[in-house]
Amino acid sequence: MSPSTCWTTPDYHWTVSETLPPCPECASEYTYEMGALLVCPECAHEWSPAASVEAEDESTEIKDAVGNVLADGDTVTVIKDLKVKGSATAIKVGTKVRNIRLVNGVGDHDIDCKVDCFGPMQLKSSVVKKV
Repeated sequence: MSPSTCWTTPDYHWTVSETLPPCPECASEYTYEMGALLVCPECAHEWSPAASVEAEDESTEIKDAVGNVLADGDTVTVIKDLKVKGSATAIKVGTKVRNIRLVNGVGDHDIDCKVDCFGPMQLKSSVVKKV
């Protein structure tokens, strides 16, 4: 093939806007705007940006199983045995988890942490108690 007949690719500049919120259904970070709506390409959920701002305002306060407000860096204990996928053992009652980080995780999982002997994982705030 001679250089004059080579195919060239168009110069596309794709940018992902970091200002768009993640999908409220599946927490996908690949949301995009379609007219007045935000759309998730992974689960096809559509919502209005105003609704996501209101949801963020309401969900900023995460509480543990007994109603204590949690914050980043807190230490919590597990209040019931938790089965771990892919592991033969469970996380036992009373296991301390240090330096939690509050996230908008998948489903109800809103705590990102590292559990000793199990590694990094996400937990539900409904199964922990603040120490």
